Amino acid sequence: MATNLPSIAVVASSRAVISGRLTSATVVISLTTGKITAVFDSVIPASEFPVNTPYTDYSPHVLLPGLVDAHVHLNEPGRTEWEGFYTGTQAAAFGGVTTVIDMPLNAIPPTTTVNGLKEKIQAAQGKCWVDVGFYGGIIPGNAGELKALVQEGVRGFKGFLIDSGVDEFPAVGREDIKKVMAELADEPTTLMFHAEMVPPITASVGDEVQTSDAPADPAGPLEAYATFLASRPSSFETCAIESILSLAHLAPNLPLHIVHLSAMEAIPLLREARANGVKITAETCFHYLSLAAEEVRDGDTRHKCCPPIRSKLNQDSLWEELEKHTGDGVIKTVVSDHSPCTPDLKMLPAHVPGHCTGGKEEESGNFFSAWGGISSVGLGLPILWTDLSRRKGLTSSPEDENTKNALQDVVRLCCANTAAQVGLQSHKGDLVVGFDADICVFDDSAEWTVEPSTMLFRNKCSPYQGRTLRGMVRETWLRGERIFSRDQGFHSQSPHGKLLLEKRV
Repeated sequence: MATNLPSIAVVASSRAVISGRLTSATVVISLTTGKITAVFDSVIPASEFPVNTPYTDYSPHVLLPGLVDAHVHLNEPGRTEWEGFYTGTQAAAFGGVTTVIDMPLNAIPPTTTVNGLKEKIQAAQGKCWVDVGFYGGIIPGNAGELKALVQEGVRGFKGFLIDSGVDEFPAVGREDIKKVMAELADEPTTLMFHAEMVPPITASVGDEVQTSDAPADPAGPLEAYATFLASRPSSFETCAIESILSLAHLAPNLPLHIVHLSAMEAIPLLREARANGVKITAETCFHYLSLAAEEVRDGDTRHKCCPPIRSKLNQDSLWEELEKHTGDGVIKTVVSDHSPCTPDLKMLPAHVPGHCTGGKEEESGNFFSAWGGISSVGLGLPILWTDLSRRKGLTSSPEDENTKNALQDVVRLCCANTAAQVGLQSHKGDLVVGFDADICVFDDSAEWTVEPSTMLFRNKCSPYQGRTLRGMVRETWLRGERIFSRDQGFHSQSPHGKLLLEKRV
């Protein structure tokens, strides 16, 4: 006997961010294609649709586009004990993130060759709860692989100007970057840099001294955060950015991008370059906008990352750039840079949550020996909303103009612009006709405390544990299918995320 199965689903709310503006909305979704087929600027009642149509009015919760986290280390294959596609993408879905872009390093092999990408794709098959795209990497000697990687669908390329921390992903120098720019000058891609490098000591000494490392002895106790912060000053970032900008003329049409910008001193350099026509943007991270050096306790290496978490004054300057220059600012996106590891590599002392007895006790709390990286994929939206609420005094009133603007800013920074950064702006990052029905149902007034049970990434070691956050993701939809709800968990026994391998255009 034939059943009359519904062909559409409908979601509605008195508040939704559509094409960058907050409005009432009803969104109609094709259950065949997973695409949005109609959007109305009002809440249309269920009675207006066929009788068997799945319909939910989420008022007063906010319908946001699914977030696009354009900077995530999933580490598989090779370091799957640190993170993997299954756990990393589950954590993303918990937080309303429906697309993640995987970084090329910390996997073995890294995504620096076509063969490396194919191993990555093979490892990801059937394990992704959300859609996943891939970056390629630039290392010395792999310039000949880059055009082929573009053809295979990588979303951009990342390189380091300083030691990456893993042997299989060495830093590039000026000559390497010149070769890379020659290869990618006219390709549909983005060239991205971890912008830290040790500045030359002085311009007036011989070449050999200029290129040597700075004195290596840290000036203070190794468990003191101030010692670690002093070892990676903002001049590391400004020096690296100046070096990148000095080469930008070699590929004037190639978009350049600075990942995880932390130093406020770099903002004027980037603003000037953009004013002079250089195609360069930057991202910052949830942790640089929410954590401050003054609050890091000695030995709490959960806070170690590179570039480092800087002062409250520095944090205020990052926020000012985001808020004051919504149109022409240099910081276009906010991402997690989820960079996890096993707890023993964090070398946490016994009094810090996440402590693991497997580490070297003599190096406990040592900021120089601990792995650098913050675990936060899937926590970013509430982290950002918590600080926005504190800074702007947000309320849940529909008439609150600050709340309205803040919701629109979140979508710009974490959905629309991140999708554009990786060439997915034609079907991700907005709730409009023809786009994937990727939806985040956001309760902007709920408060909750981060516990191991709410950190779905593999290793429950994060500086956000124990923090009370404002804003909760109630549901996550991927291409028209409800995949997660806060009350019921995951709605399927198996993941249905896609690998995003179409070539950028």
